[in-house]
Amino acid sequence: MNPHLAPVGVPDPALLPHVQQLCDLTDPYASGPAEDELFAAAMAEINAWHTERSPFFRSLYAATPAAEDGAYRTPLVHANFFKRHEVLSIPREDVELHLTSSGTTGQKSQMFFDHWTIRSAQRMVARIFERNGWITPEQEVNYLLYSYEPAPSLNLGTAFTDNYLCDFAPARSVEYALRNTGGGAGGDHEFDPFGCIAALRRFERDDAPVRILGFPAFLWFTLERMRAMGVPPLRLPEGSLVVLGGGWKGHADRRIGKEELYARVTEQLGVPAERIRDTFGSVEHCIPYIECERHRLHAPVWSRVTIRSTRTLEPLPYGERGYLHLVSPYITSVPAQSVVMGDLASLQPGEACGCGLRTPWFTVHGRAGVSRNRSCAVAAAELMKGMA
Repeated sequence: MNPHLAPVGVPDPALLPHVQQLCDLTDPYASGPAEDELFAAAMAEINAWHTERSPFFRSLYAATPAAEDGAYRTPLVHANFFKRHEVLSIPREDVELHLTSSGTTGQKSQMFFDHWTIRSAQRMVARIFERNGWITPEQEVNYLLYSYEPAPSLNLGTAFTDNYLCDFAPARSVEYALRNTGGGAGGDHEFDPFGCIAALRRFERDDAPVRILGFPAFLWFTLERMRAMGVPPLRLPEGSLVVLGGGWKGHADRRIGKEELYARVTEQLGVPAERIRDTFGSVEHCIPYIECERHRLHAPVWSRVTIRSTRTLEPLPYGERGYLHLVSPYITSVPAQSVVMGDLASLQPGEACGCGLRTPWFTVHGRAGVSRNRSCAVAAAELMKGMA
């Protein structure tokens, strides 16, 4: 068994039995009345947990009207709140991991994780990878990570995630697109397109599959540089996989559609479309949203997705655009079980996809408004200035 699939226990089994049961579900996309009832019970438990331990959440919860249908309350906390406030529901000595959401400068979300929270989130990723057949302990792979090369004190969420994803297949070699050039506690990083191209050409000659993980913008700029240099199309070994995460923030004028990016990956690297998947996630809400084979972001069983009006914050019906509101009772360390993101999105019923998954899926249409807040993708995109 992959160690990330191993059992993990909630901090207090007597207070959080339904949270434990929900996060122990092994089918990432189970759907039905029983799962809905379990989710509601788990949300009631986690709301009580944070009400008892966080004065901030206690006051917010008291000010949130009870749901008319008797369902659990969902006090709304905007993701930007965590850029200005450190709010914990656990003693600091119980913090096992501290991650930030942004790059070298700018406002950063400070998120803190106890053992249960980070391990349960990792296990969710492992469940989805297992369902897709992407846990291959018997098969070495070559990694090209479009993320930050490790440096002392580097605690960016994206760097942590991409390195964690290397645990699902043993590494024959690992190459980074954002090279550590030294300087500062977290190091300075520089995008190295020529190193990426050299790695891909070397990997083509090897017999091990390739796993490309990280920011899609860097992958696109690598493909563009290959074309500009006249590098002929490569054919990466069978079984290669591309799992992307992060956005194009800061380079919206250069952003291309997923279909064009995927087509170019297939054309220039030989990876079929069904082996190219985008993801959505954030340090404030670590639930994994990974595209299905039809490239739709389905909600896993451990979360619920609502689209809220940008004017009233009321829930919107399927198909309408609004703020992306993500809910999950998995987190015991910080009262971030109900987070409104700064992304505009729309929701569709599961059956509208056709892939066989029954949980709803959402499409992200971009960031809402204009903000000076930076994310990991913003900071990383700045490294590309003058490189493409």
